[in-house]
Amino acid sequence: MAVGALVAGDSPRLNGESAQHVRMLARLGDVLPPVVVHRETMRVVDGMHRLRAAQLRGEQTIAVEYFEGGEVDVFALSVRLNIAHGLPLSREDRTAAAGRLLETFPFWSNRRIAVNAGLSASTVASLRRRSAGPGGQLGARVGRDGRVRPLRAAEGRLRASRVIADNPRASLREIAQQAGIAAATAKDVRDRMRRGQDPVRPPAAARPGGHDIPPAGPAAVGPALAGMRKDPALRTDAGRMLLQLLSAHCIGDDAQWERLLAGVPEHRKDTLAQAARHCADAW
Repeated sequence: MAVGALVAGDSPRLNGESAQHVRMLARLGDVLPPVVVHRETMRVVDGMHRLRAAQLRGEQTIAVEYFEGGEVDVFALSVRLNIAHGLPLSREDRTAAAGRLLETFPFWSNRRIAVNAGLSASTVASLRRRSAGPGGQLGARVGRDGRVRPLRAAEGRLRASRVIADNPRASLREIAQQAGIAAATAKDVRDRMRRGQDPVRPPAAARPGGHDIPPAGPAAVGPALAGMRKDPALRTDAGRMLLQLLSAHCIGDDAQWERLLAGVPEHRKDTLAQAARHCADAW
């Protein structure tokens, strides 16, 4: 990528770049690791010192690795990558970054923010208590495993409705992340709003039948898939393609999932998880 095409990112370093570190990298003469760039905005997520070193050496191009996520994820990734390698972030840098993450992702658990910012969970908990924002009073947390643990479901649905009203083009993942709810709940809220319904579902006793339709897990997909294969209306190019995609994703055997995941190298797990979430949003 042309050096001049890249834009300085939002660095977690309170004092900005270190000129001494840039000169040291420029003197190395080695091929430096790629800088991480947010593809949508061309902002540097990680590697500003490497970019400045390339500029100092008069290089016209630089190796890049693209990040495909949303803008709200850029700063969190920048903090995590800067902690993992390169010039270490100071304690003040990490504490300030944790404060920003609490503002941007108030639904993240203390432990998830702590791991991302290189702090202890107790330090993040203390920051949350001192925060003047709503994060300390929220009724849900999203843990390191990505699971949402809600305490007050109706409030999460109302927050999602406000996110959708402010940004109708937001993806399900963005809605879920900002509202602190599961992606499936975000989809239900969006669908209800499109139908002109209240985003908060009425209590079970007030609904016909007295209960929700249970979610269709992997075991329920197989019989449905078998029935659809026999439907003449789906014997079209689009129908066949959709059925093939469903067949490829229809894995109801937990042991098989474990075998597949065991073959993923540690450094690619985050990328794989992100790709899987994008596919789920697309579906």
